[in-house]
Amino acid sequence: MFVDRVRVHIRGGNGGAGVAAFVRSRGKPKGRPIGGDGGHGGDVTVRADGGMSSLLSYQRNPHQSAGDGAHGKGDLRHGAAGRDLVLPVPTGTVVIDEDGTVLADLVEEGQELVAVRGGRGGRGNASFVSRSRRAPQIAEQGEFGRTRTLTLELKLLADAALVGYPNAGKSTLISRASAAKPKIADYPFTTLEPNLGVVEIADRQFVMADIPGLIEGAAEGKGLGHEFLRHVERARVLVILLDPSILQTDDVETQLDVLSGELDAFSTELAKRPRLVVIGKADSPEAAPAAATIPDALVVSALTGEGLAPFLHRVADLVESAERESPDRRGFVLHRPVEIPITVVREDDAWRVEGLVAERAVAFSDLTMPEAADMAARRLSRLGVDELLRRGGAMEGDEVRIGDLSFQFEPDYGGE
Repeated sequence: MFVDRVRVHIRGGNGGAGVAAFVRSRGKPKGRPIGGDGGHGGDVTVRADGGMSSLLSYQRNPHQSAGDGAHGKGDLRHGAAGRDLVLPVPTGTVVIDEDGTVLADLVEEGQELVAVRGGRGGRGNASFVSRSRRAPQIAEQGEFGRTRTLTLELKLLADAALVGYPNAGKSTLISRASAAKPKIADYPFTTLEPNLGVVEIADRQFVMADIPGLIEGAAEGKGLGHEFLRHVERARVLVILLDPSILQTDDVETQLDVLSGELDAFSTELAKRPRLVVIGKADSPEAAPAAATIPDALVVSALTGEGLAPFLHRVADLVESAERESPDRRGFVLHRPVEIPITVVREDDAWRVEGLVAERAVAFSDLTMPEAADMAARRLSRLGVDELLRRGGAMEGDEVRIGDLSFQFEPDYGGE
């Protein structure tokens, strides 16, 4: 089954917790700190893979998570890092954030986007040793992995795209020109998914796509074809196939106007794309009169092979010309600006402090310990959280929330 659009819910691995541990020996009740750090959680990366042809696996398994980091142990043993998760997608996949921002357009083999980072591992007490702190009893919790919902949207990487009305003969033509074996029948909308075929003519080769039939209004979402117009966007050449047979209610001139209008309405880029107009079903009695109305159109029959070789050579010419003008179809990966580190907002009858650095500042395994509470307060003060709360109108004794933690605001508590 061909699937070209899915939503995936991804999670980076959780970081492992650090541990507070000491060397125990006679006469030294605490001894030397030997608590190891927790391992970092794994990242989730989306990577273009030429061996993939569909997004079906993510439709079946939309929830994907990287591995969690292991907790630290005594004897300075650090926890292992969590397993990174790589999500292979077909080349030509666009990655879209929840707000509609296009994060990446992965058209090259191996091109990748780190979609979410794993949580940082917490530090053990051995990492807090300093001249003024010889035997720290504190350790940090590991961070939770970040979560994200993305839309993966595949746009086929074809050299030429066959565009036409339903039942115009596109599937028959691509099956005759290549090794593709699409479903063919004499009723509209036989093709419910795009078909790709590699065409070889003499010593020339190109990839042709059969796009499901378009009807008037497709660019605005009418009919079945609008779901597949995105696949036309990457084609270097557009082949407009007209159907002269009495099965079509519109004559070939009307078909050409409708199809050209839909392509232009869908994308301004498509309006500039090289086009070749072809009248199919040359074996039908209506083909000759139709060809007389559009003199520049080629005439071809997929059934008898009439005009097939000149048609394929003409497509190859246009593809080669387009390749010379624009040799690379480059993708991109958006590097988003660093988010504002800390924000303070009113939440019910309390203040909510948000931001990764603020969450890290209070991520101790036991904040009831005076040593940990003092260090968290100093960290928040240095980060400017006290000042942000004051500016927002917070008063001494107000409730402040950071993640799942709740405490009272004491503006001078952590000052230095």
